[in-house]
Amino acid sequence: MKLHRNLVFAVIDALNLIFNEDEYADKVVEKVLKFDKRWGSRDRGFIAETTYDIVRWKRLYTEIAEVKAPFSRPNLFRIWTVWAVLKGIELPDWKQLEDTPTRRIKGRFDELSKVRKFKESIPDWIDELGEKALGDKKWTKEMNALNMQAQVVLRVNTLKATKESLQKALLEDNIIANPIKGYPDALVLTERANVFKTEAFKNGMFEMQDASSQTVAHFLDVKPGQRIIDTCAGAGGKALHIAALMENKGLLIALDIYGNKLKELKRRAKRDGAHNIETRPIDSTKVIKKLYNSADRVLIDAPCTGLGVLRRNPDAKWKLQPEFLEKITKTQQEILQSYSRMVKSGGKLVYATCSILPQENNDQVIAFLASEAGADFTLAKEDKIYASTSGFDGFYMALLEKK
Repeated sequence: MKLHRNLVFAVIDALNLIFNEDEYADKVVEKVLKFDKRWGSRDRGFIAETTYDIVRWKRLYTEIAEVKAPFSRPNLFRIWTVWAVLKGIELPDWKQLEDTPTRRIKGRFDELSKVRKFKESIPDWIDELGEKALGDKKWTKEMNALNMQAQVVLRVNTLKATKESLQKALLEDNIIANPIKGYPDALVLTERANVFKTEAFKNGMFEMQDASSQTVAHFLDVKPGQRIIDTCAGAGGKALHIAALMENKGLLIALDIYGNKLKELKRRAKRDGAHNIETRPIDSTKVIKKLYNSADRVLIDAPCTGLGVLRRNPDAKWKLQPEFLEKITKTQQEILQSYSRMVKSGGKLVYATCSILPQENNDQVIAFLASEAGADFTLAKEDKIYASTSGFDGFYMALLEKK
């Protein structure tokens, strides 16, 4: 691999913003890729994938490089050099890379790889939390899986396409996508590609959505003509899937505390041809109270630590703090207590998170069912999805039925 100075410098710029300025990796990569319009897809791929790779293995690489935050520019080059040496890339003759101790880097890697928190590159407190929650063996397997690069998975928008018609449309852009057994609406790319530039995307034939995330809408047992509420809709990944399963028949009310996310949902819904979605920002408790006992189905895709989706959001493990878990579990229970009241008699509720921690998942459901608000509900089924067994994101889903 021939290294180009401007591409490596772009990676260093990105790492500076992520590690020193505490900016989000996805936003930084998006920003940095706009630095030079002449960069082709291979150049852009190098910047994005190298940046994410170093963010993912930050703790391991900084330990090997023997540098600590805040990271000076020379230190960022040291971290990058560790990445290059471990990838077997021949280093160019640049002054920033002079006197690189290649043998020492490999030796330190072998030594540190014997300790899980370094090998899997995670903070001490998350390592201890995960081991306590899942046990040593399962946690080790799960962290290993969560450090793998996420595949590009698409969800066929059945309002406009079938798997076969989408595969054919993508082939026109030389993109090969294959079905995934057990996931009725999913296609996985054989190679990474910028699918957002395709005509298929512009025509609303698909959305990018992990296979595990796609199971949530099906778990809700949606039927055309129903009245459904997505309480934490965000930009609408699951809402758009639900609308497709409803075949545009009935009403889907999408709620969120962030109005700007709902605006993005409306834009996506227009492209997807999803006409039965009504967005309502939660700007007061009245919004919720007006919907009490009104819905056939309610989805609570609750805010969480996001530990199940570290493959696509590797910087989350560096931004998370121990006190956040206590705060978010309290919020999750409050949401369950309040939003569950929107389910009408005989209706169903799905509580879901993209976390693998029991504290955020079945512990919350048990606490809810034991409360006054949960007295009329029963747990019909639950599903704990682990990256180590599914090959996709970690997720939790519980289906509750109201008497």
